Amino acid sequence: MIAAADTFARWIDRADGATPRLRWRDGAWTQAALAARVRHCADVLVREDAQVIASRLDNGPGWIALDLAIRLIGRVHVPLPTFFSPAQAAHALADCGADALVAPAAATVASLARSPLDEASTLHRLAATPAALPAGTATITYTSGTTGAPKGVCLGADALLAVASSLAGATAPLAPRRHLCLMPLSTLLENVAGVYAALLADAEIVVPPLAEIGYTGAAGLDVPTLLDCLHRYRPDSAILVPQLLLALTMAGERGAPPPDSLKCLAVGGGRVGPALIARAEALGLPVYEGYGLSECASVVCFNRPGAVRAGSVGRPLPHARVHVRDGELCVAGPHYLGYLGGDRVPADAEIATGDLGHVDADGFVHVTGRRKHVFITAFGRNVSPEWVESELLQHPAFAQAVVHGEARPFNVAIVWPRDPALDDDALARALDAVNRGLPDYARVAALVRADAPFTAADGLLTANGRPRRDAILTRYRDAVDARYGDATPHPGGTRA
Repeated sequence: MIAAADTFARWIDRADGATPRLRWRDGAWTQAALAARVRHCADVLVREDAQVIASRLDNGPGWIALDLAIRLIGRVHVPLPTFFSPAQAAHALADCGADALVAPAAATVASLARSPLDEASTLHRLAATPAALPAGTATITYTSGTTGAPKGVCLGADALLAVASSLAGATAPLAPRRHLCLMPLSTLLENVAGVYAALLADAEIVVPPLAEIGYTGAAGLDVPTLLDCLHRYRPDSAILVPQLLLALTMAGERGAPPPDSLKCLAVGGGRVGPALIARAEALGLPVYEGYGLSECASVVCFNRPGAVRAGSVGRPLPHARVHVRDGELCVAGPHYLGYLGGDRVPADAEIATGDLGHVDADGFVHVTGRRKHVFITAFGRNVSPEWVESELLQHPAFAQAVVHGEARPFNVAIVWPRDPALDDDALARALDAVNRGLPDYARVAALVRADAPFTAADGLLTANGRPRRDAILTRYRDAVDARYGDATPHPGGTRA
């Protein structure tokens, strides 16, 4: 912890104070301006004796200044996504024992006392019941699987810096000088692979608010706004989830490409089908797929200049080692300290990821699905739903999809169309097109059309946008059962 705090302090107080460091639509900070703001935030936190500081802020320079201030004084940061529901936020605040919350100045927060942190945000003191945190906890990132309340993953600053350092080295041949944050800063991937790695690489960081990027709510995206943002700032690098990559690829195919300044579009956070990567590369998009998980402090593997293999998530970064046990990927190297409220994880522990895959003869890692999501059809075939869903989501007709087939003779997908005006016949034709690229046991034989998009607010998505499968299946159980009752597909056939 001390070593990490010293690293942040040296970086904050570096001599090149006139170097542009943060940029957004209405302004910019030099290194000196950022350092001054970080020191001011740190002074306020020390004066208020805040120990576990939660934040619920939009993307912007204030988020980064607060995070670096917390790193500087060795306190605990709990970033809460702005799209958390009130219940999710309340759960996280109580669970982690936060004694302070930083929120927008205009926000209404029930607190014991409040103090301005800067012109845009306020520090609220909370009546907290302290939680037992593993020694050395620097960040608590909330993650959840497909069901249940979010789990707090406790991470040390040294682990975060190890991952950021590996990424800065991996992208050094591309020499990215400007990174655009397209994901919420409260997402561990953007925090570590975007902000910290960019700082270590001495790059400028662009931090527009999420609305300027084109986000609407938890799952909506306005693609023209996204393209305008990219062309406005002309970044060298950005991090994308698969849906953002699909949006940019489809826009490029329709004659609206992103700027030619891009050198690295790192994509992760979910399975990316090889066909989508090939489409993006055909447009000249510099896509590099990676893989990681919160328990390993974010990125573990990354395709990078001089080491790219189609269909893989790249070789392990220098800080990590990956091998396969009983078909499951296991990772050694920097990792989490433990789940909040759980046992401490030994320093030499190996993390069983829950992801199925293999490592090829040249050391490239291939992810084929999640162990706990694999279902077995009535014909004894194992099917990874993420694989089938990724194929569906590469088709322009489908925006969201969850595939089910446990102990059933065929598979059913619950879908939300990209264009709600598409009729059932159009969706059936789209499904036929997808099925032609799948083996018969993995094909989707029937569709259930959702009555609204899946969102975190209605409990159908996790905080980081992954489907809550059990919740979705429960919501649409009657419709799914009806498909099995009224559909009589043959292998490879479809019914919408």
